[in-house]
Formats: sequence, structure tokens, C-alpha cells
Amino acid sequence: MKRDLLGIAAFALVVLACATLLKSGVWLNFVMMALYATLLAQSWNILGGFGGQFSFGHAVFFGTGAYVQAIAQLSGGINAWLALGLAILAAAAVGVAVASLSFRYGLKGSYFALVTLAFAEVFRIGALSLPFTGGGVGLMVPLRESALNLQFVNRQGYVLLIGGFVVLALLVTAWLRHSRLGARLMAVRDNEDAARAVGVNPLTVKTSAAALSAAFMGAAGAFYVQVFQYIDPAIAFGPAVSVEALVGAIVGGMGTLWGPVLGALALHLLADLTRNLFGQLPGLNMVIYGSVLVLIVMFVPRGLAGIAQSLRQRWGRRD
Repeated sequence: MKRDLLGIAAFALVVLACATLLKSGVWLNFVMMALYATLLAQSWNILGGFGGQFSFGHAVFFGTGAYVQAIAQLSGGINAWLALGLAILAAAAVGVAVASLSFRYGLKGSYFALVTLAFAEVFRIGALSLPFTGGGVGLMVPLRESALNLQFVNRQGYVLLIGGFVVLALLVTAWLRHSRLGARLMAVRDNEDAARAVGVNPLTVKTSAAALSAAFMGAAGAFYVQVFQYIDPAIAFGPAVSVEALVGAIVGGMGTLWGPVLGALALHLLADLTRNLFGQLPGLNMVIYGSVLVLIVMFVPRGLAGIAQSLRQRWGRRD
């Protein structure tokens, strides 16, 4: 645990240094979006990596947080900071509801993945139909630049905000690795029947993990609204967010502390590099991006964190 905390402290210092020392808007935006992708991946990793419950519809939690953040300000006149807390609580509540309905009836594996995808689609259709969500037009949050309104003059404030969420997610993940809840969660992941035989309640454990995972996903959705001042059903509940979350965790290494960080950073670098090099050739950047992803999944099944661990073990044997 001590090593994990030291690593997280070092990571927090790097984020702080980037926010204070970088002056280029391009680099600040890159860091901000890389941290945003990291939060998505780390959120998915709590349930998918440590819990072994693969979700294809994590956008349902992201969209819940995003819409609550927007509606609370537009319809309720609530301060953005208070709206942020409500968004996180609402996303966690949806996580508990989805998990309770799914796990109570024994859904797991591909069935749970499809159920989460179905929930995301139901929420998307609901957002298209309900008047207070803005329908297909979406909602636009007025620009009122002020730290009190959670709208910063430059990207530095947003880097600190999303960096704080990522550090908190890392702390929760580190706690899971060394806590009783984490041990029970991983026991359920490895063999649910054996875990139940020794007194573990799989429903409670998996629901708790879903609530934590959904809360951080909701925070990411609220952050998105504050940065871009806009949300619509396709952005909130579409497959893009779910895919970005699960791919970052899988490429980096599921069930690890630093895997989602490595995966999100590597994918963000790859996406920006291919877009800048081959953006003038429509579609080619996505072909290269997709090909690299396939190669990583095929030949590095434990993710980038697995490579780092293997190298560390080999280096230790030489010593």
C-alpha cells in the first residue's frame, strides 16, 4: 500500500507541474483530455478489471452525470459545484440500480455486458424523448467563466480538476487492492461459487463496485459538460464513451492500478499522432489506430502494465 501511495503522490505532482508550468494551450488540452480518458478507463477498471464484470454500456453512468450536471444548473438554478455532487450521487444511484437488477437475477459475463448496453440505449431513447433533456437538440450550459461556476478561464483549472478526480480514483483503486472489499471482489471475479461458499455475498460486493465505478463515470460526464458546455443523447449515452473506457483499461491492463493510466495515455498519443500525420487522408488514421489496437490485444493480452511487470521481473532475476 505504501508503494502505491508514493506512486500516486508522484503522479499528483506531475499533474500539478503540468498545470502550472505548461503555457501552451495545445499541450494543456492534450494533458486534460488524456486525464479525462484515464478517468473513464479507471472507472471501468473498478468493475470490469477488479470485479470481472464486463460492461458495454458504461455510458449510462457517464450520461447520467452529464445530464444531471446540466439540468441542475439550467432548470434548478443550482451552483455548478453542488450540481457536480448531485451528478456523482445520481450516477452512483443508477449504478446501484443497474447492478441490483442484473446481479440479483444471476446475470454475468456476456449477459451482463449486453444488459448494460441495453440500459444505455434505453436512457438514450429517454433523453431523446423527454422535454427537460432538450430532446435531440441537447442542452447547452451558458458560459460564465468563474471558478465559482466551475468554468475556468484557461485549461489549467480543468487540468487540476480532472487530475484531482484521477488521483481520487487511483486512491480508491489502491484501497480496493488492499481492502477486504477488494479481496472479496476479486474472489467473486475468480470463482463466484467458491466465494459464496466461504461467506461472501456476491450481490453486495458487485453492487458496491458498480456504485464506485458509476460514481467516477458520472464525475467524468459532469466534467465533460463543464468543459464543452453542451451535451446531447448521442454524446451522453452513445457507444463511443463506453468503448473508450473499456479499451483504455484493456490495453493498459485490467485489474491493475496503473494499467488504465498507461492505456489511456498510449491510446490518446496514438490517436493524436495518427490524426496529425494522416488527417488529410480520410479514414487512414482510423485504420492505423484500429490496427495497432488489434495487435496490442492479440500479442499483449495482459496489457501495457503486464509488459512493465514482466520487464521488472526479468530485471530482478538478473540482479
